[in-house]
Amino acid sequence: MACRDVLKAEKTLQEQEARLRSIPGIGPVAALTLIAHMPELGNRSAKAIAALAGLAPFNVDSGTSRGKRHIRGGRKRIRDALYMAALTASRMPRAFKSHADQMKEAGKPFKVVIIALARKLLAIANAIIRDKTTFRRTT
Repeated sequence: MACRDVLKAEKTLQEQEARLRSIPGIGPVAALTLIAHMPELGNRSAKAIAALAGLAPFNVDSGTSRGKRHIRGGRKRIRDALYMAALTASRMPRAFKSHADQMKEAGKPFKVVIIALARKLLAIANAIIRDKTTFRRTT
């Protein structure tokens, strides 16, 4: 059975897809990837969801040595889908472009900006599924 057939058969999955698709940048592929590979969505904290997806920064410290924070581990398919969604959202004028531009002006590297937006999209998706609402842009 194909993904679309399963989606058509389950009303709750249809509702979840519609809610996720209301987020700027989240298309059909990203929405289905989140539904299929992240069953914890809506049931965990934003930090826990980010860690599960591999979008949470971890310390690279040892003894007195302090290193940079890096993302690692997690679910690659989720991370890949959110990377592409964040790339799209960063270019949408009314969505997250201003947030991306602020980070770029602060001197953040391109990939840091995109990963930060991907984590933000995941946190929004988690809240939307948890609260059973749709995306509403705040000014």
